[in-house]
Amino acid sequence: MIISLSLFKVLLPALFSFIIGLLISSPLITLLQKNQVWKKKSVKNTIDGAIATITQTLHNDEERKLLRMGGVVIWASVFITTAIFLVVSHVFPTDLTAKLDFISRNQTWLPLVAMLVGAIVGGVDDLLVVEAFKGRLNSYIGGGLSFPVRLAAVATLGLSMGLWFFYKLDVSSIYIPFYGDLFVGGLLFVLFFIVVTIALFSTSVIDGVDGLSGGIFSAIFTAYGFIALYQNQIDIAALCFMIVGGILAFLWFNVPPAVFMMAETGIMALTLSLSVISFLTNAVMYLPIIALPLVITTGSVILQLLWKKFFKRKLFIVAPLHHHFEAKGWAKAQVTMRYWIVSYICALLGIVVVVIS
Repeated sequence: MIISLSLFKVLLPALFSFIIGLLISSPLITLLQKNQVWKKKSVKNTIDGAIATITQTLHNDEERKLLRMGGVVIWASVFITTAIFLVVSHVFPTDLTAKLDFISRNQTWLPLVAMLVGAIVGGVDDLLVVEAFKGRLNSYIGGGLSFPVRLAAVATLGLSMGLWFFYKLDVSSIYIPFYGDLFVGGLLFVLFFIVVTIALFSTSVIDGVDGLSGGIFSAIFTAYGFIALYQNQIDIAALCFMIVGGILAFLWFNVPPAVFMMAETGIMALTLSLSVISFLTNAVMYLPIIALPLVITTGSVILQLLWKKFFKRKLFIVAPLHHHFEAKGWAKAQVTMRYWIVSYICALLGIVVVVIS
């Protein structure tokens, strides 16, 4: 009976989140189209300043209008579902509805706050790319928040959350698989929290192919949902699966040919909340396994830069790695589906390692 109630609490929010995401997508699409919230033009230069000739060749579909800010579907469905379940549990208090309230100070407040901050900062960046906003603020912003500004926002959140974990939640250790808890000082723990938050933020380079980022993040949050369920952290599990429901609603309109892209408001909301959830479940050191596609994608960019600097030639045809596969002749749909397959295998492997370690 207890298991049944736990599964009910975990899975019902996911279903609601998916349905709400579908319901709000159509009016959101209309609103974005009305305000011409289109994606940025394709990248013209690489990170090191060279002409991005291959990238421009791979993304020569500028005539196809693609909306940005599709990530609103994900976080909006999460917050709307959260609000509905919170109201129902308090307005109609019964033993059953009380189980629906998954808002708890020690489990879900922090990831929800992180998601909100990411959604706002990323949303501001997305809006400042839109011509109507860019024209008014171009002299100050230059068509979007600069990378240092976004990085500062992410680092500030990492600092705040790290301090909260250490001083409020009394967390001062990191679980190392097959070893145990590694106790670290307050400063080191906070610094590590900041590094993880920034590292996850850097994985935003995974966006750029229809359906790619959504499928990968759905696998990652599914894995952490099962990990939280295994740890009996039911509220975190409910939140993780609710996020998955929102992502699936987003993917309904993001699979090829995509109507909109996730953009910064979605990527930042997901990566910042994921950072907090990985620490709350004490499973941050499993991220390299569970989020391996994100790790290798970000790593491919770093390796490409280092290779060009020290060896004066490219390691990959083009970076990030998924564009390398495109350049080798893989169709976009092949890249997406194979990344999805690898992502869910990594998620399953991560869950197995958590159980046995």
